[in-house]
Amino acid sequence: MNNNETLEKLKQMRLAAMAQLHSQHMASNTYAECTPDEYLALLTDHEWEHRNNRKIQRLIHQAGFRQKASVEEMNYDPSRNLDKNMFQRLTTLSFIAKNENVIITGPSGVGKSYLAQALGYQCCFHEKKVLYSTTARLFNRLKLSKVDGTYMKEIRKLNKTNLLILDDFGLQAFDNFARETLMDIIDDRFGRASTIISSQLPVSTWYEIIGENTIADAILDRLVNSSHRIDLKGESLRKGILKDEK
Repeated sequence: MNNNETLEKLKQMRLAAMAQLHSQHMASNTYAECTPDEYLALLTDHEWEHRNNRKIQRLIHQAGFRQKASVEEMNYDPSRNLDKNMFQRLTTLSFIAKNENVIITGPSGVGKSYLAQALGYQCCFHEKKVLYSTTARLFNRLKLSKVDGTYMKEIRKLNKTNLLILDDFGLQAFDNFARETLMDIIDDRFGRASTIISSQLPVSTWYEIIGENTIADAILDRLVNSSHRIDLKGESLRKGILKDEK
């Protein structure tokens, strides 16, 4: 069979990575070193890895992370109050399998967002859908969707994600819309998907921040009782960055 025809057919079947590798082996004549079964497995594995990597990059892009974060680069300095054993258990994503939540609290600059996004990246690497957003930005987007009639569509889209990360929770006062929206999100995800919330404010103040006793009770009951809690301490990590830049 004409190799050019084979390459063209592979490309038409959208097996571009397989076609590229086959072309390289044909040019170097290294394919003869393999048995037919080995060569087919080599091409197949290359195509599979290429598609898997593309899928992961697509998931990372769709997640909307604010910064690149890695669980391998986590800082476990004792002053941060980050239990290494607990966090590494979270990186196995067993909390995702159990539809549990993670709550990360601590003062500004201690790395709450980085930690949350590191877990988000870990989920993407395991081919799970993630959405990252600051709480205020998400609520603003959903408020606009109320106007154009796409609110329920947006809520359904949120609930299809394996992990929703709400950053900077509680920085703005909750109005009726924000309370009801948070209730819609948390109620629909309860027992079905996981949520990570990061906040400068301790959980003990969330009841007052959310307001409206009945709604606050319902939200916190669903959110807090099924959560892993991380309370970061220490000085702002941004101070160290600024010192290094001087």
